[in-house]
Amino acid sequence: MRIALILLSAALAPAPALAANQVALDNSVFVERVTTDASGKQRVLLEEPKIVVPGDRLVFVLNYRNAGAQAADRFVVTNPMPSAVRFADAGDTRPIVSVDGGQTWGTLDALTVPLADGSRRPAQPADVTHIRWAFQKPIPAGGAGKLMFRGIVK
Repeated sequence: MRIALILLSAALAPAPALAANQVALDNSVFVERVTTDASGKQRVLLEEPKIVVPGDRLVFVLNYRNAGAQAADRFVVTNPMPSAVRFADAGDTRPIVSVDGGQTWGTLDALTVPLADGSRRPAQPADVTHIRWAFQKPIPAGGAGKLMFRGIVK
């Protein structure tokens, strides 16, 4: 378990990058905790993942900013799922996903997974290996935003 935690921590560490078209990317990950106050009202808190255990809900946030002087056209962000995390959802966005290591892409409800007997079954969130967002409109110079998805520690 301790080794899985160390590997998960390495996979989740924020890693700033500068992608094609001069779009800067910055990743963050948080543990989603639900607490109840004295009046019984539930609150959702996002905390740094100091320790994670199986069943913890994680929130991955990818901030992007076009640092270039030109609009970033046809921008695509592809994010592999950490092996210790099962995909849960992508909030309000509808990314395309892969369930075969990035070889084929589609919406989760359109993908299938091969079975040992040669048949296929509908893909499930646990099958997701990669998530991809393809921007339909150019990101203007100086434009910024964020993408997010949730996962559950296996």
